[in-house]
Amino acid sequence: QVQLVESGGGLVQAGASLRLSCAASGLTFRSYDGAWFRQAPGKERELVAAISWNGASTGSSTYYKDSVKGRFTISSDNAKSTVYLQMNSLKPEDTAVYYCAAKLWTIPGKTPNDYNYWGQGTQVTVSS
Repeated sequence: QVQLVESGGGLVQAGASLRLSCAASGLTFRSYDGAWFRQAPGKERELVAAISWNGASTGSSTYYKDSVKGRFTISSDNAKSTVYLQMNSLKPEDTAVYYCAAKLWTIPGKTPNDYNYWGQGTQVTVSS
């Protein structure tokens, strides 16, 4: 049974940093792409960052939403089967519930429907 468990959310002031963690179990880690989505009240769930090991045949590749480029970094620790999202210079507009997600690397696309495993979500609130 695949499980994704997030941690690391919280309430911070603008300009602060947070690191989210997503611990995966029940899957072969390098066979899966990982991603962080977020959903603010009244808005659709959106992709923030994604990482792919391309089936471990080559090095990893990453993707970032334009508004977080240079501020957020997605990474993974294969030994711990954990994906991280380091968030620096946080802004009030980053406030949302952040979800970790995973899909087999052979599945194309980066929409929420392309990911078949999800964590429970962790709240990030940035005050101005």
